[in-house]
Amino acid sequence: MGTVNKMTAIGLSCVVLVAVVVAVVVVSKNNGDDNKGSGGEVHTSNKAINSLCQPTDFKDACVKSLSSSNSEDPKVLIKAGFEASEKEITEVISKSKTLQDAAKDSSTKDAYGLCKHLLETSIDDFKRSMDKVGNLNAENVKKFVADLRTWLSGALNYQVTCIDAFQNTTGDAADKMKDLLGPSHELSSNALAMVSELTKIFDSLYKSIGQRRLASVDNEIPDWISAHQRHLLQAASAPNAVVAQDGSGQFKTIGEAIKTVPVGNTKPFVIQVKAGVYNEIVNVPRKTDNVVLVGEGATKTKVTGNKNFIDGVKTFQTATFSVDGDMFMAKDIGFENSAGAEKHQAVALRVSGDRAVFFQCQMDGYQDTLYNHNYRQYYRDCTVTGTIDFIFGDSASVFQNCKMVVRKPMANQACMVTAQGRAEARSTGGNVIQNCTITGEAGLTPATKSYLGRPWKEFSRTIFMQSSIDSLIDPEGWAPWQGDFGLATCYFAEYQNRGPGSDTSKRVNWKGIVKNMNDADIQQFTAAKFIQGDQWVPGTNVPIENGLMKV
Repeated sequence: MGTVNKMTAIGLSCVVLVAVVVAVVVVSKNNGDDNKGSGGEVHTSNKAINSLCQPTDFKDACVKSLSSSNSEDPKVLIKAGFEASEKEITEVISKSKTLQDAAKDSSTKDAYGLCKHLLETSIDDFKRSMDKVGNLNAENVKKFVADLRTWLSGALNYQVTCIDAFQNTTGDAADKMKDLLGPSHELSSNALAMVSELTKIFDSLYKSIGQRRLASVDNEIPDWISAHQRHLLQAASAPNAVVAQDGSGQFKTIGEAIKTVPVGNTKPFVIQVKAGVYNEIVNVPRKTDNVVLVGEGATKTKVTGNKNFIDGVKTFQTATFSVDGDMFMAKDIGFENSAGAEKHQAVALRVSGDRAVFFQCQMDGYQDTLYNHNYRQYYRDCTVTGTIDFIFGDSASVFQNCKMVVRKPMANQACMVTAQGRAEARSTGGNVIQNCTITGEAGLTPATKSYLGRPWKEFSRTIFMQSSIDSLIDPEGWAPWQGDFGLATCYFAEYQNRGPGSDTSKRVNWKGIVKNMNDADIQQFTAAKFIQGDQWVPGTNVPIENGLMKV
């Protein structure tokens, strides 16, 4: 296509896009959507702003943030919304520094310090979302919107995690931070709402273009998968680095090997870790991408540490091994926090990187063993052990063929396998536990009450499907968090499970318990739909079932 014709087509696409936005808004209003914030009316002469702000919960803030641009191009307006969010979060960081300096105790100072790091990461999610929007068009939207929703959900989750850092601090520091983050939360929520609506908008636009082109876009291979990445596991035979305690490798610690990965790395960087117990705290930093960690067996190669909440460390920072870089993969390695049940929150593995894969790994701990914190994650043939909330976080995670093992807690404690942390209704987070086994360690008696999970945040979402559930799970199935918090707004579902603990006849009768699901209902929680697993997991050669499994 020539330049003039191409520009004409782009202009026409924008006109059609605005028209479709308006159409979607009209349909939404006619269907009686319940809007929070300033209600269903949006007051501005800019029709594109009216349309984009209609699905948001905080409409006045939306109109104000978009009105800084005189454009009617939806992409320009959405980017203006992202920029407003960035600016607001930057101001929060500046104001919180003053509060940190005034704090009188070390725990509160540490919380403000952690918040700064978390909010800077939230800003980074807006920046990469802005870059993605700049390349958005009618032909690639199917590929890009899932990324945008994931990263904006992540941006919101970092703000929530900031507030969580003030757990058990003295005074009103937590309330002050909540107040500071109020405007940025509104803008971030609005950004997610606008992007979520783009799915409907472009679906309608696709119909006007034709289904043939849509099919070709759906089957497009993601840009970041290189030919080399299709054979990650084979690449372990020629690793970039070898770690061995006996000196037979280039490094004696995993941390030293991680430091040699180039920032912004675009190719698999394979680190072979020979058998041994590595007593070290390891972090894969943000923008240190495509790291592949290969051990010699989940019980033979183990990373261990004992940081914990009782000793004064924030839960987020207790992790023995933490992943902040994208496209991380681990195979045949164990992650442990040995602090023990008496030390309360003590994370073995925290994963805050997008498109992370764990294959034949083991995570051992007690309370808060696996912090599947953010973005998209896939776990295959793994074992996770613990007591209270031992799988917790707000990533969109799929577990397949894994084993969740309940350990013996302290006296008078009940055990919860999951505590999912979705705090925003539109966020992508949730746990999908498919064809897994939920069981107890040897010696665990019926005196210990054990549950599938509880609602850590207001919109907590967990689905157990096609899994084997042992009798240790209490007939009620799910436990409350505190009072009636989240019981009406959570989304807890069980589908085609088996075993003595799978009987749902005596389950709790909360509004948030989903009943009578069928094959069509459950499709949204298959790996292909929920984490777009069919697009990026095959490049690792790790097995994945993208639909329902034959069990």
